[in-house]
Amino acid sequence: MKLKEVEAFDAFMKHGTTKAAADAMAISQSMVSRLLTGLEEEVGFTLFKRTRNQIEPTAEAFAFHASALRLISSIRDTQKDAEAIANNQMGNVVIAAQPLFCDTFLLDVVKRFKERHPNVGVRLVDVGMQELLKMIDNNTCDMALGITLEADTYGASVTSLARCSARCIMHRKHPLAKQKTVPIKSLQNQTFVELMPDSPLRSRVDYIMQTIDIKRKIAAEIRPMRGVCALVDRGVGLAIVDPIAELLLPGTNVVSRPLDPTIEWEIALLTSKRRPLSNVSAAFYDEVHQEIANLINIGVLQERQLI
Repeated sequence: MKLKEVEAFDAFMKHGTTKAAADAMAISQSMVSRLLTGLEEEVGFTLFKRTRNQIEPTAEAFAFHASALRLISSIRDTQKDAEAIANNQMGNVVIAAQPLFCDTFLLDVVKRFKERHPNVGVRLVDVGMQELLKMIDNNTCDMALGITLEADTYGASVTSLARCSARCIMHRKHPLAKQKTVPIKSLQNQTFVELMPDSPLRSRVDYIMQTIDIKRKIAAEIRPMRGVCALVDRGVGLAIVDPIAELLLPGTNVVSRPLDPTIEWEIALLTSKRRPLSNVSAAFYDEVHQEIANLINIGVLQERQLI
């Protein structure tokens, strides 16, 4: 059964004559007659009563027309879907990312992406690094955004996007706020707000502090970086944070200072080695790259180091 035959049948049933059907389809009347004959041969039952110079639909033709309409509608929907997919206007993108990224720059990425791809669904899943890596390994997300403080990447493809240098944040009235750069040794016996112990950044800070014998007082521990910044804003203590956290500081009493020596890592985009990116996922990937470039331009991140 050919689509053109079904379309000719639909045109005939709607317009009543082969001539009117031919006009509607912009083909010859004889072509319509051939298409109807071909369809009748394929379905295996009589669609038309034929008299001199005239054909009329049978009761079976009316019953079959309902099925033909569903078929035509389904095929046209499929054609539209194919065009939408080809133009990156259909599908879904699932992105796993650390909560701080979901709270900040990824919001701008989603906004721009939706402006260009309004019919594509976007799902942001905020997870820690371990769960993020497992999602890539299990193919339950299209891509993930994390940091390179984790050694085991579960076989994911890792693309470094930019370099991060830790910041020391504090209430603007804190004595260290007067300094342009905070020497790590000046953190001796200071009161801190910390991420939870299972955080990769917290683990790095703990290791460095123990290595150089810096003792600090931990006033509070909290999982989300937004909470860390809020407690610092309330004067609970100072904190060492991801530079992306600076995006949460406007409108607060918190100031940010670089550390000396610095603590560095890289922000990375992870994808599955076993599953290629769809066109819409690749388009989201491009938007992420553009936003990272914006953050580099305003000084939140630095260019990644080329080996």
